[in-house]
Amino acid sequence: MANGGNRPNRPLRPRGGGGAGGRRRRVVIDNQAARPRQDGRQARGRGDGAPREPRTQAPVQPTGPVTVESGVTVRDFSQALGVPMPELIKILMGLGQMRTATQSLTDEEVELIGAELKRDVQIKHASDEEEEPESFEDPEDALVTRPPVVTIMGHVDHGKTTLLDAIRNAKVVETEAGGITQHIGAYQVNVDDRRITFLDTPGHEAFTAMRARGAKVTDIAVLVVAADDGVMPQTKESIAHARAAEVPIVVAINKIDLPDANSDRVKAELAQEGLQPEEWGGTTQFSEVSAKTQQNLDDLLEKILLVADLELDPKANPNTDASGPIIESRLDVGRGPVATMLVHRGTLTVGDAIVAGDAHGRVKALFNYKGEKIQKALPGEPVEILGFDKPPPAGELARVVENDRLARELATRRAERLRREQLATQRPSGASLENLFEQMQTGEVADLNLVVKGDVVGSVEAVVSELSKFAHSEVRLNVIHQGVGAITQNDIMLASASDALIVGFNVRPNAEAREVASREGVEIRTYNVIYQLTEDIEQALVGKLAAVRTEETIGEAEVRALFKVSRLGTIAGCMVTHGVVRRNADVRVIRDGTVIYTTTIAALKRFKDDAREVAEGFECGILLDGFNDVKEGDVLEVFETREVERTSLDEVPSAAS
Repeated sequence: MANGGNRPNRPLRPRGGGGAGGRRRRVVIDNQAARPRQDGRQARGRGDGAPREPRTQAPVQPTGPVTVESGVTVRDFSQALGVPMPELIKILMGLGQMRTATQSLTDEEVELIGAELKRDVQIKHASDEEEEPESFEDPEDALVTRPPVVTIMGHVDHGKTTLLDAIRNAKVVETEAGGITQHIGAYQVNVDDRRITFLDTPGHEAFTAMRARGAKVTDIAVLVVAADDGVMPQTKESIAHARAAEVPIVVAINKIDLPDANSDRVKAELAQEGLQPEEWGGTTQFSEVSAKTQQNLDDLLEKILLVADLELDPKANPNTDASGPIIESRLDVGRGPVATMLVHRGTLTVGDAIVAGDAHGRVKALFNYKGEKIQKALPGEPVEILGFDKPPPAGELARVVENDRLARELATRRAERLRREQLATQRPSGASLENLFEQMQTGEVADLNLVVKGDVVGSVEAVVSELSKFAHSEVRLNVIHQGVGAITQNDIMLASASDALIVGFNVRPNAEAREVASREGVEIRTYNVIYQLTEDIEQALVGKLAAVRTEETIGEAEVRALFKVSRLGTIAGCMVTHGVVRRNADVRVIRDGTVIYTTTIAALKRFKDDAREVAEGFECGILLDGFNDVKEGDVLEVFETREVERTSLDEVPSAAS
């Protein structure tokens, strides 16, 4: 067969599905054609003329309140809000912060996102979480009477420790530095074959957190007020803590042996605070005592037991796993972490697996308040525990668990929670244009970095709490690390890398640490009284404040004649009308009450001789640096700029006149 044109020869193929000469049809099978689309719409038909279904609206964004943990990640916060994660990231970018899905958000960022989305967001902090949410309902026949726990509270130097020392007949005051108590001590005394557990809390304002912790774990609060001093600020604060803990108050008016003691005045002042004496028609038990002469101590103890029997009747189940708060903890050389626990419920025995916050371990040894080794501790007894992997946080609930593995798991979970909490409280590290502009306006802030070490957790908390009160727009105090135990080489290296000062409270560095500190140029300051510590740190902050530049007007001169000198310019013949005029001093040229130029005095002459200064009432010739347009009648105001050093954080120096 002949082919037309230039078409090549090729074999003929049949067309169609089965008939000769037919064309093969190409069929495309669409598996999604009959399926609904993910956006809720049907697939569009091809030429079938079917009308489109109306597009459904997007789901309504939830508007109810939401509760998240402090330190929540972007992903978890997105899920809690029911808002797409890219939307949260977009809001953060608008705030100048870049965050990934797994990064923690600060509390401020969480609040800003909530405000942007108009959502009520509640932030739950680690301190608000209950370690043991379940409440125990022990059968009545399993409960036995336990010793009441009594807290001694009150103002500093009102005789709290002296009173407790007189009650338990042991020397405590002699071991306290500066005459003030700086730890929480737990002790027991016997009264008519009955025991009372006493907690001694510091009265200085720096130990507010420790004093509040003492009120939370107590059954009865004994408020000590000096008969010669009356109600003071920490007295009122102690009353507030006791009422917040909902514990009854017994008032001990101390120092009644002093000549200027006035118990009636103290009762009147306490009545204004809502503590009405029983003899005045109130319900509060008052006892007038003298810790120094041990007068009326039996009366005080009887009233404590009376309140315990009538209002409390404290009981606990000793036949269960032990639990109770950590009163204090420290790192003891040779023994390791030591924790003081007040057993509230159950019996704590040697060998128990125990967890408290982010610390865990197995009880290796128990010691009572006398330092004697014991095998078990019953409800109401304070006991020292050896066996924790690190000092547990004071105030945490300690409890016995099934085994070491569970204790480690719970402690690890708590540590992770606290880590996220710490990340949430840190300042955002990202830099935005707004931040840069603010820094340019306010100037660079000077930092004072500190490494704080103490002998017990409560003291470290008190020190950090006091240091956090120092706030200034020009200096910033940063506690980059805090811990218990002696000052070690690791602390020195951390301080060296961070340009920090090491503060030790009741702890000292060893010889190796001192040698490393000397080599690295790290300063170590040790204290045993908190007053001295806070005063020195305040002075260190003051030393970082920039000196304030002030101006002082030292003299004025009136221009009365002009002399043209070809090589120099215009020399103003002046009369000094006030103060003195000095060579090289700053000067303002004032014409008709307006400052027209500010410069310095280049030359000062008295007749033809150069002069260093010219006093009031004398004539002189003044050559101004870079300014020749001086006229008769101008006033030259001569001033000096001085730098005034700050003496306190509160001082705002004013310009000297």
